[in-house]
Amino acid sequence: MDLHPRFGGNFREYFPSLKVLFALASLLAFTSPGWAIEPLPVREIAPGVFVHEGRYEIFTPRNSGDTSNAGFIIGRDGVAVIDTGGSPRVGAALLAAIRERTKLPVRYVINTHMHPDHIFGNAAFAGENPQFVGHAKLPRALAAREDRYLTINRELLGEAFDGTRILPPIELVKDRLELDLGDRKLLVEAHPTAHTDNDVTVFDEKTGTLFLGDLLFARHVPALDGSIRGWLALLDDLATRTNIKRAVPGHGPEQMPWPAAIAAEKRYLAKIAQEVRAKIKEGRTLAEAAETVGLSEKDAWLLFKEYHARNVSAAFAELEWE
Repeated sequence: MDLHPRFGGNFREYFPSLKVLFALASLLAFTSPGWAIEPLPVREIAPGVFVHEGRYEIFTPRNSGDTSNAGFIIGRDGVAVIDTGGSPRVGAALLAAIRERTKLPVRYVINTHMHPDHIFGNAAFAGENPQFVGHAKLPRALAAREDRYLTINRELLGEAFDGTRILPPIELVKDRLELDLGDRKLLVEAHPTAHTDNDVTVFDEKTGTLFLGDLLFARHVPALDGSIRGWLALLDDLATRTNIKRAVPGHGPEQMPWPAAIAAEKRYLAKIAQEVRAKIKEGRTLAEAAETVGLSEKDAWLLFKEYHARNVSAAFAELEWE
C-alpha cells in the first residue's frame, strides 16, 4: 500500500505492523504508573542461546516472581522461549530482553512443566501469537491447579500478579517433537513422571545445549512434586547421553557441565530415598521421617527449610507402597 506522494515509499516503512503493536501492547499491559520495563539480564551461553538466572527466593512482591531460570534461542527465522518466569511482569522483561537482540518473531513458547514460577510469564507473550508447547499432561495439570495457583500467588506477588492468566500449551508433546527455527532444530522431549508428571526437556542440536527445567536443580534445593523413583531413574538415563555439551537448570547457574551437573541433585534424592526406606522398615511415621531424614544435606542447599520436609513427605508417601 503506497502513501500520499508527499510521504513517499511504502506504508510499512512509516507505521509499525499490527504484530509489533500487539507486542508493544503486551509489554505496556504489565506496567504500572512509575514502573518501567527493564529487560531481564541474560547471558549468551552459546551462539544464539540466552539464559536468565532467577533469584534463589520464594515469591514475594519485591522479586515479582523472578525465581526461576528462563531462556530463549534465536534461529534464522524466529525465536523459541523456554519458560517465561513467575509473573507477567517478568515475562514482559524477558520479552524486552529478546527485543534488544532480535526483531524476529517469537515462534514458540515452551513450558518445561506446570509450576507457576515457569509459566506465569506466558501472558506477556500472548501478543506475539506463538505456539505454546508443553507436555501432553500439562493442560490437565494446570486445569486441576488453576484456582489454587491463582489464589495463592495473588497474595504472594501483590501488584506483580496483575494480568496473570493460565495459558496452557496448544502443541502437546507425548514423546518427541522437533521444532525448526530455520537454521537450527530443537528437540522437545516428554519424560515419565519425575520432578512432576509433565516434565519436558529442550535440546538445541546446533550447540548441544539441554534445557532441563526443574529436572535439574543447583544451589536451590530440589523440589519433589512427582516421583522420586522416577526422577532418579531419569537422571541415570540422561547421564548416558553423550551429545550434551552443557545443561541449563530450572534453578541454578546459567549453564553447567554435563553430566557433572546432576551429581549433587542425584546425591540428595538418593539419600532421601535411602533414609526414607530405612524409616519405613523401622516402622517410623511420616512425621518422624520429615523431622530426621536428609538433614546431613542441610548446608549444601539454599531454601532447604522451605522445601526439604515436603520432599521427605512426598517420598515417604510414594515409597511406603513399594
